[in-house]
Amino acid sequence: MITVTIVRNAADRRIVSFEVSGHADYKKRGKDIVCAGVSAVTVGTVNAIEAVAGVTLPASMRDGFVSSAIPTQDDSTVDERVQLLLEGMAVMIDSIRQSYGKYVAIQEQFVQ
Repeated sequence: MITVTIVRNAADRRIVSFEVSGHADYKKRGKDIVCAGVSAVTVGTVNAIEAVAGVTLPASMRDGFVSSAIPTQDDSTVDERVQLLLEGMAVMIDSIRQSYGKYVAIQEQFVQ
């Protein structure tokens, strides 16, 4: 199962980090559309944040694992872009979970 953990600031609900770990095991490697979908969404979001907002996330990526802590932005416009892209990622992953809930779990945690 793929576990997605989204960590939010409790005060303003901003995403401060995320982690994706595990494998869906929906189909054999190379044919697993659930893993491919989650991977495309998460890696695509990291790449989009760099391309659209100009922010390089400190991301760790390896087989079956992606994580990033979101750096604080001084520029509110840049910060809003980063958060919008992260919220888009959360919606897309939830859409995958709605269709393939046996293979994807989402957890939200809140920090002070």
